[in-house]
Amino acid sequence: MENSALLKAVIQNAIDGILTIDEYGTIESINPSACALFGYLEQQLIGKNISILIPSSCKKESHMYINSYNKSFKSSIGTGRQSIGVRKNGNLFPLHLEVSEVQFLDRSIYCGFIHDLSQQKEAEDRLQQYASHLEEVVEDRTESLNSTIADLQLAKEKISQSLVKEKQLNKLKSQFLSMASHEFRTPLSTIQLSASLISKYAQEYSNPNIEKHVKKIKCAVSNLTSILNDFLYAEKKGINNVKPVYSSFNLVELGTEIAEELQLLVKQGQFIKYSHYGASVTVSLDKNLIKNSIINLIVNAIKYSEECTVIEFKTSIDESQCIISIKDDGIGIPEQDQKHLFEPFFRAQNAGNVSGTGLGLTIVARYTSLMNGTISFKSTPHQGTVFTLLFPMQ
Repeated sequence: MENSALLKAVIQNAIDGILTIDEYGTIESINPSACALFGYLEQQLIGKNISILIPSSCKKESHMYINSYNKSFKSSIGTGRQSIGVRKNGNLFPLHLEVSEVQFLDRSIYCGFIHDLSQQKEAEDRLQQYASHLEEVVEDRTESLNSTIADLQLAKEKISQSLVKEKQLNKLKSQFLSMASHEFRTPLSTIQLSASLISKYAQEYSNPNIEKHVKKIKCAVSNLTSILNDFLYAEKKGINNVKPVYSSFNLVELGTEIAEELQLLVKQGQFIKYSHYGASVTVSLDKNLIKNSIINLIVNAIKYSEECTVIEFKTSIDESQCIISIKDDGIGIPEQDQKHLFEPFFRAQNAGNVSGTGLGLTIVARYTSLMNGTISFKSTPHQGTVFTLLFPMQ
């Protein structure tokens, strides 16, 4: 009795559905889990044919399975299979069915163990959907990656072609600059020589006007040569850095010489006022680079200032530094242009028709940097500009 009660308790409390049918498919017993699974009460199923729990599409198969239990079907009992069940409300759901045959009182009873696969199927469907989504994503990413690789390959080919063209252009540019250097220097040297000869032959006439204009010619030739050197330097600086050649020289003598030379180029009524501060007059820098930088700044001050204005050219030396400044009362530099001032070939918006290459300040900044110096400026439109070169004393 106890064993029978225990077995009944186990069946009644089992998680999976358990039912028994006779050889004709009539339901003889069913546990609460099976009733809940199919949505019926126990009394609604007892005595009913098993077909009530099987979808119409599977009833033919069920009839064969239960009523025509033969050799071909006998082998499937005990192995379990997946099937479809139908609830009282008509909803279908997947299940796993295990069937066992029991001989009881000289007759065959079939015991079915039913496990609901709904959650498992839902999880499998979600997994399948996720896998399909991943495949689409991978396919899209692969297509995008292949497109990117193709674009990169095309860009690489274009860059290679551009590099080849750039090398050819650089070669042509170098050839042109070499030719231009030769073609310009030859006539400039001739003009310089002729001016010197005119000055020599005109000495007996003692005519100050002749000497004045000869100096203008020489100064103009010197400035043209300086411009030519700027272009050549701009070409070379990307390949070989200019090396400063330091020497000790008298800064006051150099400043006075520059002021006198450039005074011949000023506009009507303009005056270059040179002054030096400090007891020391000797510095150790590259004299040619300093001279070229100062000339560039003063020529700019002349070009961008009106007639009858003063250009202040100052130098000072103390124990720690050498300072050179050039101040004008010219048109000034627009604020929006100031950040680009030292870029090659850049010219401010208000430069107008004033001639220039846009290289002068680039060269000055480069020369100053080569000598470990700094360049700075302050400018206000219509009120003038002051450039300051500062070099530490070595």
